[in-house]
Amino acid sequence: MSSRFENVEQGPPIEVFQLNKLFIDDTFKSKVNLTIGAYRDENGKPWVLPVVRKTEKQMAGDESLLHEYLPVLGLEQFSAASVSMLLGEDNPVIAEGRAFGVQTLSGTGGLRVGAEFLNKHLKYTTFYYSNPTWENHHLVFMNSGFTKPRTYRYWDAKARAIDFDGLIEDLKGAPENSVILLHACAHNPTGIDPTQEQWEKIADVMEERKLFPFFDSAYQGFASGDLDRDAWAVRYFVKRGFELVCAQSYAKNFGLYNERVGNLAVVMSDAKYVAPSKSQLTWIVRGMYSNPPAHGARVVATVLSNKQLFDEWRHHIKEMSSRVIQMREALRGELIKLGTPGNWDHIVKQIGLFSYTGLTQRQSEYLIQEYHIYLLRTGRINICGLNPGNVEYVARAIYDAVNKFPPDHNARPKL
Repeated sequence: MSSRFENVEQGPPIEVFQLNKLFIDDTFKSKVNLTIGAYRDENGKPWVLPVVRKTEKQMAGDESLLHEYLPVLGLEQFSAASVSMLLGEDNPVIAEGRAFGVQTLSGTGGLRVGAEFLNKHLKYTTFYYSNPTWENHHLVFMNSGFTKPRTYRYWDAKARAIDFDGLIEDLKGAPENSVILLHACAHNPTGIDPTQEQWEKIADVMEERKLFPFFDSAYQGFASGDLDRDAWAVRYFVKRGFELVCAQSYAKNFGLYNERVGNLAVVMSDAKYVAPSKSQLTWIVRGMYSNPPAHGARVVATVLSNKQLFDEWRHHIKEMSSRVIQMREALRGELIKLGTPGNWDHIVKQIGLFSYTGLTQRQSEYLIQEYHIYLLRTGRINICGLNPGNVEYVARAIYDAVNKFPPDHNARPKL
């Protein structure tokens, strides 16, 4: 019997989730998972932040909390606290009523709702994203109605640094009203961010070319341990007078990965545009998922609105970022101690969860096949997958791979 679904083709696997499954199924005792971007403690275990546990216990005993629907645009206390955290509570655009937030399904949902709004109501069709970027950026924007994807240069593989001249040249060539996707901090996947001086030059070009900034802020506080430092770029653009949107995620910095807690922050030049924009965002959300879940948003709103809990949380993000920095230093130290060919300073210059190690596809595949060390074929690793018990093993494996498959003689077989 024929089926209406017989012409549906098998879609390609999502690499990071495919590798994670291979890791889970692997029985090798010394296996290492450097794939999915999630924090792990020094024992390689997921960590529920103590302040989150405490808040959830309080919520469980609060009989006034019900399972009623939230408004379409979400929990207002949560969105207001999110915008305040991103822009700084004393930012004049908040006092002037020119900034607002919309609760979304984590950062991905913020990107999706924001992109659809820009496409449908501002009629923007061209978007630029860094080469490389988080692989979901392209898919989300294309599904939102954008039709002209473009890239701007970002990673210089030879120098293992930002190709800043290439970046600026590409932005200068962007047509007016192009949406430029910018990573607020802890660039995924490279881990290299522009300096403040470079951000100023990026803003100069975007102002001159009339380009629209769309920030993706997935790691505020988690990247450096400092909420203000990690929000510097967004705040600078706002200070310069840009209208912009920013997708915020609480997956990493609160450890609320599966709760899908996010916010879309919107900054406008005049408060009179807020009400009509909110009305159209309401219809976008209504037709997409109707309204967002409450639990994670209540956790975040409670913590951000209570000074004692907020201070506890800031201690937790400092602890997480410090461990990541220590593991960067440990990996670099082990590689140098072994005499691994090449310069590995970029590992400690990078920030956040990820490192673009500079390993080739062949070297990465060798680590998976021979050492059961799971990483993306681009050489991107999640630094949190390293701990004092495995960092020497990983460094020795990298030493072997680099010596066995020098980059200049890289054949690129597929797994």
